[in-house]
Amino acid sequence: AGARLHELDLGEERRPTHVSVKAAVLPFARFPGSDPVLGPEMRSTGEVMASAADLPTAFAKAERAAGRPLPAAGTAFLSVRDADKGAIRPVAEGLVTLGFRLVATAGTAAVLDGIDVAILAKGEAVLDAIRAGRCDLVVNTPQGSGARRDGALIRQAALAARVPCITTLSGARLAVDAIAHAREEIAHSLQERIERETRAA
Repeated sequence: AGARLHELDLGEERRPTHVSVKAAVLPFARFPGSDPVLGPEMRSTGEVMASAADLPTAFAKAERAAGRPLPAAGTAFLSVRDADKGAIRPVAEGLVTLGFRLVATAGTAAVLDGIDVAILAKGEAVLDAIRAGRCDLVVNTPQGSGARRDGALIRQAALAARVPCITTLSGARLAVDAIAHAREEIAHSLQERIERETRAA
């Protein structure tokens, strides 16, 4: 309308009391053989939104509602592209602190010196571990050419085995934070939340 915000006399800003996270629900399971990595051609079949008092709890709730609950313990498999290798250490250290056992491809394990990581050869060894339920979380960032084909097979195996698969470093960092700090919350309807906030105002 041409006016600046300070000219609209909006009154005192009401700071939000909750954080909301919206997560897309994608139909990868309906397309066997598809690579479950996001791209511009993907279309979500729906979405969920979760609210909580903090980001880790909201993220964990959204992932759970989207059918991808984050594990609280177990074994995490790490395999990241070369561009992400320099930034994967905090994720690995966070998982170890939470009690996870780490397995990784040789290239990713090479940048995690000083961290206890079991090495899995690329190919069938990785796929067998995921299919056999020996991995509870997969972190795999995609890249081009042949390595992309290997990554696609890893992500497809995780999808088929219903193992949470994270394909970005930012997502992996947030997942670690959510596993570490998400709190149990009683679910409330939107109407109950609004009523509670109105009474408190």
